[in-house]
Amino acid sequence: MNFHKSSAEIIIPDGAGQNSALVDITHMGIGAHPDDIEIIAIEGILSCFRSTKRNFCGVTMTSGGGSPRGGPYENVTDTQMRSIRKNEQKKAAIIGEYSAQIMLNYSGEEIQTTGSEPVICDIVTILDKTRPDIIYTHNLADKHSTHVATCLRVIEALRRLSPRYQPKRLLGCEVWRSLDWLVGSDKIMLDSSHKENLSTALLGVHDSQISGGKRYDLAVQGRNRANATFSEAFEVDSCQSASIAMDMMELVGDESIDPVTWIRKKIRALENDVLERINTCL
Repeated sequence: MNFHKSSAEIIIPDGAGQNSALVDITHMGIGAHPDDIEIIAIEGILSCFRSTKRNFCGVTMTSGGGSPRGGPYENVTDTQMRSIRKNEQKKAAIIGEYSAQIMLNYSGEEIQTTGSEPVICDIVTILDKTRPDIIYTHNLADKHSTHVATCLRVIEALRRLSPRYQPKRLLGCEVWRSLDWLVGSDKIMLDSSHKENLSTALLGVHDSQISGGKRYDLAVQGRNRANATFSEAFEVDSCQSASIAMDMMELVGDESIDPVTWIRKKIRALENDVLERINTCL
């Protein structure tokens, strides 16, 4: 595959040929930064781990060189941080036994630019080659602009594919804003209970972020455990740990749907649910 950035890289952890590693992808995580994949796509990673029928591919859109830093990484330059985070993402791909890890190395500004044609074309190239059944990416209600932009670029790319090559599911997952506010019918629970040790290891390799001042490992574990318990008030827990996602396939299948209008309906559904409950109890 040829990408617009000369620094873009395809990593094949097990050393297999690129074509064979990319042809049977079933699950894909498309994250804005190194370590996002291990949060948004953990269900897919765990599902594919040691499987003979399922294969995971990670796609990281940016280098992550501008991340906040402290502790032992306080004086690391942006150039050094880019190299550190790329190596951390490689380690995660090896630990999780990904079939492939693609690093596109765009800047956040390039992802956020309206009409980001090179970005969209690179995603189309990846999807046309891999044709995954399930894609995990960021959701439209995330509060990080690069995350939202990544979500929009993925939707734009998918709309360019022939319907027969589009995935069965496009899931918008939580990072910088929890999705527990979604009403029940809009909420998709992604079980991350099994192989908890693997989940911990995958986030743990991103030491530049954790030792650098952000305990993502503990925060994600805590939120997922809370999701599992607080998702339903009148039922026993169906799992011990779960992330929450929104199904965004409707945006792919119908190009006339405006993403702003679409997410506004989700927000309005929460408003209606809250007001109806209050009015019932008055």
